[in-house]
Amino acid sequence: MAWWLLLRMAEDMAATGSMLAMAAMPMPWAARDALLMLAMWAVMMVGMMLPGALPMFLLYQQMLRRYLDPPERRLALLLFCLAYLLLWAAFGLLATALQWGLEQLALLDPQLRSNNRWLAAALLLTAGAYQWSPTKAACLAHCRGPVAFLLSHWRPGIGGGWRMGLAHAAYCLGCCWALMGLLFVAGVMNLLWVAAIGAYVLLEKTLPLGLWLGRCTGLLLIAGGTALLLA
Repeated sequence: MAWWLLLRMAEDMAATGSMLAMAAMPMPWAARDALLMLAMWAVMMVGMMLPGALPMFLLYQQMLRRYLDPPERRLALLLFCLAYLLLWAAFGLLATALQWGLEQLALLDPQLRSNNRWLAAALLLTAGAYQWSPTKAACLAHCRGPVAFLLSHWRPGIGGGWRMGLAHAAYCLGCCWALMGLLFVAGVMNLLWVAAIGAYVLLEKTLPLGLWLGRCTGLLLIAGGTALLLA
């Protein structure tokens, strides 16, 4: 559903020319423009992050069957999932604010892609360096091991679902926030790149050598950023 909405939004923006207008003129957005871009980022985050989070949702649902009756179980699972949506939407708000700032500085082209090699290089180097950071490794460990996360962070009751959802969603964002910045290099509404980054996030969380996949990717990103700086 998220991908269907993204496709529809991309088609609507292309048809009305609103995307070109927003990107071409560094001027304050109308409230409608801001809400539209926030909705786009929020839906995009769901489409990119949900596949990697789905194993945690299913495992938590299975564990709830041991501890709660059906009505409470459904509510706990709902709050668990809503916690993810809240943090993804909060990140979408930050991304929208960043996009607005970059547009006011005329650093994005009509495809919402960096037109400044220094900005593109900075985004590539930041994402590449973060792939090697201890924070990235710690967050990825929690995302790659849903069983270990639930055993170490288990909170009982309906409220426990909300608290655990917030905690695990924060770890997921901790894994991926720098990679999301690469959309300003490839083009925010380039849905092929959106899908590629979403697929990469899933592979990084599920493949046995996901940590080293991330570090190898980090080296490639650093090489790309360095090449831009030296160009």
